[in-house]
Amino acid sequence: MGFDQRFTIGLLAWIALLGVAMLACFESFATPGLGAARLVALAFAAGMFAGLWRHVTRTNRTLARFLEAVKFGDTAVRFDGHGGAGFGDLAESLNEVLGRFRADQDRAAGELRYLDALVDDIPVAVLTVSADDQVAFANKAARRLFKGEQGTRPGDFAHYGATFARRLADSAPGEELLLLNLGGRSQRVLVSTATLDRLGQRTRALGLQPIQGTLDAAEMAAQTDLVRVLTHEILNSLTPVTSLAATAADLLADPDLVADPRIGDARAAVTTLARRAQGLGNFIEAYREVARTPEIKRQRFAAGPWADELARIFAAEAPQIPLALEVRPAGLALDADPDLLAQVLINLMHNAAQAMAAIDGPRLALRLLTTPEGIAIEVEDNGPGVPEQLRQDVFLPFFTTRATGTGVGLNLARQIVVAHGGAINVTDAPGGGALFRIVL
Repeated sequence: MGFDQRFTIGLLAWIALLGVAMLACFESFATPGLGAARLVALAFAAGMFAGLWRHVTRTNRTLARFLEAVKFGDTAVRFDGHGGAGFGDLAESLNEVLGRFRADQDRAAGELRYLDALVDDIPVAVLTVSADDQVAFANKAARRLFKGEQGTRPGDFAHYGATFARRLADSAPGEELLLLNLGGRSQRVLVSTATLDRLGQRTRALGLQPIQGTLDAAEMAAQTDLVRVLTHEILNSLTPVTSLAATAADLLADPDLVADPRIGDARAAVTTLARRAQGLGNFIEAYREVARTPEIKRQRFAAGPWADELARIFAAEAPQIPLALEVRPAGLALDADPDLLAQVLINLMHNAAQAMAAIDGPRLALRLLTTPEGIAIEVEDNGPGVPEQLRQDVFLPFFTTRATGTGVGLNLARQIVVAHGGAINVTDAPGGGALFRIVL
């Protein structure tokens, strides 16, 4: 039997009992001498009326509690099913509905926690700009990328790049490649903007993905492929020239041909050709080293003793140039290939010594520091420096500004640094000269 039928039967019973109580009251007041009976009849009638009132209003109270619980999302409320008249079924139904609401709330909360964790852990930095232009960092990647940044308005981010600040203030969705000043160096960053609706207000979300490392790796791969193809093709064409020149030189060395002076001239020319062809072959073979991607063998090692060894090597090579060595903090450890990284720094210090050869009072500094963007290794000299228009070219293969240079050293250094997942650049030193900076 359903709740409504049981409730109706209970209601009729209470009405009947109240009718009996009212009839008893009427009879007791109509009959003289029944004072005590009148009191009992009145009490019985009052009790029946109270029972009828409780029976009628219990449903309203129960439903009011249920609606209030739904309104405020309080799914922990439980309804008591005692009292008969179908209220047990009603309480069971309401408890079941609240249980379903609670399960939906738990699923929604779990999904929200998952989405929060997903946004917080994705490697793309996410910034949000509210309708009143308040900038907030939405995940860990953004907080790492802008570590220490206290700005909350688009204009506060102008020191990273004027175009980026305008992008924060611009509501137009889209995607573009921007150059941002991050960690003291310019980096290409892919910036994507979308407009979202949040609690009835328009919000902009910006995703920032630094791709300078990817571009550097792609550039290195393209350069090595180019060098590999060029040296292969040149050597393939040069090999028969070298062989034929050597054969011709041997044939012209026949004693029977010595008497003819023209043969002697031809023999000298062919011998020179064979020697130069062989030298060019050796030269090209040496350049093929640029096309071999360095194999990184990482290990964790203390930076202090490693840097001391580099300082001793440099002192033996250039004792006339004082070297200032700084490792901060003292217990700094590196996770890298110690041999290849040492090759990079020895090459940078060797280049600095050559650049300072013609100046008075040369000074060189080697610093290994912990910075917000990672571990920085700096080689600073007080030489003539690197002109700004050449600062990207110096890392290209075969590019050199010295008459005796090969153009291989800095390109190989960049390959090693990029293979470590780092970056290398050159700027003006604070006191004049060049500052090469590696960030790992």
